[in-house]
Amino acid sequence: MKIIVTLNMNPAIDKSTKTQHVIAEHKLYCGPVSYEPGGGGVNVSRAIKKLGGDSLLFYPAGGMPGMMLHDLLEEEEVDQLMFPIKGSTRENLIVLEESTGRQFRFGMPGPQLETHEWEQCLRELSLITPAPDYLVASGSLPLGVPSDFYARVARIGKDMGAKVIVDASGDALEHALQEGVYLIKPNVREFRELAGNDIKEELQIAQAAQGMIRDGKCEAMVISLGAGGALLVLEDNVEHIVPPTVPISSKVGAGDSMVAGIVLSLSKGKELREAALYGIAAGSAAVMTPGTELCRKEDTERLYAKMTFMAGN
Repeated sequence: MKIIVTLNMNPAIDKSTKTQHVIAEHKLYCGPVSYEPGGGGVNVSRAIKKLGGDSLLFYPAGGMPGMMLHDLLEEEEVDQLMFPIKGSTRENLIVLEESTGRQFRFGMPGPQLETHEWEQCLRELSLITPAPDYLVASGSLPLGVPSDFYARVARIGKDMGAKVIVDASGDALEHALQEGVYLIKPNVREFRELAGNDIKEELQIAQAAQGMIRDGKCEAMVISLGAGGALLVLEDNVEHIVPPTVPISSKVGAGDSMVAGIVLSLSKGKELREAALYGIAAGSAAVMTPGTELCRKEDTERLYAKMTFMAGN
């Protein structure tokens, strides 16, 4: 199996609790708190582990939350390389309102990295040995890190001989595409921000995506359509992949699980279409799990088998 490295520049500790009602101006009495590792690349590596694979997670962390993040990942047996920083790793809060089943998510901005810290992160990334076959850059950028950071990561990845996968949005994604990457996985909203908000219909999305591929910005795209599945876009082909209908418990972690399924499948030598099917199965499996839980392998394998049967593979 080929080597996967994931990068998360703004990881988090997700603190989850529940209360009967969320009411403004009232003191809310909550249940016990659970702690989980969070953030794009963190969750991609965690999902890869849940799916039976391995990856190396590279991330900056600091303070007591950073130490907790390291320990939580160690408990899940995720291979990790932590880069120490001066600031404290961010902490997010997720509150379940039991009376309605609604989930309230409070995302914190995280630490501000100093210039020498993010520059050293890039140097450390370039020195990882053995060099990865796939490098996944996923998640938001913390304060102090320039918007072209993922473009720099893409350049390093290509110099290492890795196929670079970016799951980001806004300026960070746009800069990465200017450098050129292997694959991106935007959702529809993120793609419209990238290509123009006037793009609405599926045909327009497909044509715009193929235009970007022809311009050398990436080799492939998997554009998430939510419950509608995803578009797999290549230079010479577009396929709308529709997953089986599943009961929705929580949509948290679906995108990260999809990326995990795609890159794990690719690392096993699967073709991109088959990898996309497996990734979409993993994303669908994630929405079946409660709270912030990621995909489960047994659900993913069952949905993937069903999808391949429906597709006539």
